[in-house]
Amino acid sequence: MTRSILIIEDEQEVAKLVARHLRELSYVVRLAFDGESGLREAQAEIYDLILLDLMLPGVDGLEVCRRLRAKSQYTPILMLTARSSEVERIVGLEMGADDYLIKPFSIAELLARIKAIFRRMDAMASSTQSDATALAIAGIRIDPATREVTVRGCNVSLTGKEFELLLHFMRNPGRAYSRAQLLDMVWGYSHEGYEHAVNCHINRLRAKIEQDHSRPKLLLTVWGVGYKFSANGADHKG
Repeated sequence: MTRSILIIEDEQEVAKLVARHLRELSYVVRLAFDGESGLREAQAEIYDLILLDLMLPGVDGLEVCRRLRAKSQYTPILMLTARSSEVERIVGLEMGADDYLIKPFSIAELLARIKAIFRRMDAMASSTQSDATALAIAGIRIDPATREVTVRGCNVSLTGKEFELLLHFMRNPGRAYSRAQLLDMVWGYSHEGYEHAVNCHINRLRAKIEQDHSRPKLLLTVWGVGYKFSANGADHKG
């Protein structure tokens, strides 16, 4: 199956270099050099992945990400960020970016991240086909087939990674996972220094599923280990 990738990057030499390497791997690649044209292209066609630069002229990467995530069509987004943009990276993850890579990056690492995203998407699709049974635990219902989530009877909108995290936890209630394990299982890789991406998504998920996210009863911190999902909803300090 041929994958299609949209690169939205204002540094044209960087974009063309990345595109050349991706085409060598038989990916279909299109380029956009500013946020406005990139947004138009992303909304006009269906892509398997979008490489999105954070610092774009005009409509910036965060706004492009926000607008894309407001649409029903879900496309993985790999955000490219400057090393000094920690706050923007966190906001980007909160807006629904699936992953990020810090500039300057090596082509080898970029390709590894892209392959990891595609592996995760394939695994999710396969898992959904083989086990499409909806789960209902502690007032939360999650449907892998429709990607719909309700919390205490109310519909909740989750980003792609938030959905995958919740589904993974609900399929394995009571089991504790380290941040590195969650990176490997949900993101498809495990690199030291990226564990705070897990923390960010956990906090966002708690805000959406817990009655009081400051005193979580479902998505619990296991001190010295990581996190687990409590099927009992017992009151624990998170």
